[in-house]
Amino acid sequence: MPPIEQILFPNTFGMELTYSFVIIFCSLMIYFSTKKMYDISKHDGIKYFRESFVFFAVAYFFKSFIDFLLLIFGFHEVLEFDSFSIGIVTLFIFMYASTMAIFYLFYSVVWKNLKDRKFIIPVVHIVVLVISAVSILTRYVALLLLLQIFIFILITVYNYVLNKKLKSKKNMGPLYTVYFSLFAFWILNLVDLLVEGFDPILELLVSMVSIGIFLVISYKVMRSLGPD
Repeated sequence: MPPIEQILFPNTFGMELTYSFVIIFCSLMIYFSTKKMYDISKHDGIKYFRESFVFFAVAYFFKSFIDFLLLIFGFHEVLEFDSFSIGIVTLFIFMYASTMAIFYLFYSVVWKNLKDRKFIIPVVHIVVLVISAVSILTRYVALLLLLQIFIFILITVYNYVLNKKLKSKKNMGPLYTVYFSLFAFWILNLVDLLVEGFDPILELLVSMVSIGIFLVISYKVMRSLGPD
């Protein structure tokens, strides 16, 4: 397993800055374009779906900030554990926000089937906070990646089972493609994160494809739920 800095921040600063800007921009577009639909319907599924993209925007904002710190100071100076470090706090927020973004996606499709929903979200926040802290303190990012992969697998399986019950593709929910695209987006990112010695050309290609996927997601969400 590569060290934590290579796993979380493998790309050059310029590439990461552009990549993160597109993700942040698209995430905020999705959040604000679905505001009217939620205000009218007050549908909890739309609420959690929207909030997931707020967490995506927060995560990639802090990812860009950490890349900037890495460029200026270097990784070990950023993650200095013997005193308060803005690098540690920023990394912690990134890991926490990215995981919560995936959780809210999952929760947006299963909330109706869960009982006693009052305590689920607070408990998940606490669990993710603890796992993020442990991942930083132990420098073992696999803990967090495994949790994210597990949640995305749940999303994929649930959507597959749900849509198998429908009689035809015409009846498939409009957001099914969005969830599948997000899964493809995250898998591409995991490949980029976990493979050591990734060719720079392939890395650039993965980033471009990921950006394309997120742009498609933005278009489909705004078309499905209706922009303001």
